[in-house]
Amino acid sequence: MITEAKVWLKANNGPGEIIRIVVDSGIGSKVTAYNLYNTFDETPDYLGRILFDDEGYWIYDGSVFSIAEQEQLAKFIIDYVKKHTISSELF
Repeated sequence: MITEAKVWLKANNGPGEIIRIVVDSGIGSKVTAYNLYNTFDETPDYLGRILFDDEGYWIYDGSVFSIAEQEQLAKFIIDYVKKHTISSELF
């Protein structure tokens, strides 16, 4: 299982930034949650989380990111998990 990743987020207003994505393992069995943080800050800010249900629907639980930014993050997570799940199944 993938527990952490980093992604370049293209911001709508201003420069982009790298976001740290960490699996929240305490959420339950029907939902997978990914907590979002600043990457290089000494004390990283919590930026919310993205939750996925068993059917692949997602929702952003936070107030920092625009809809376009939320979609970027969700797409990255979906693609990253698929890529690494397929890679691990090959071995």
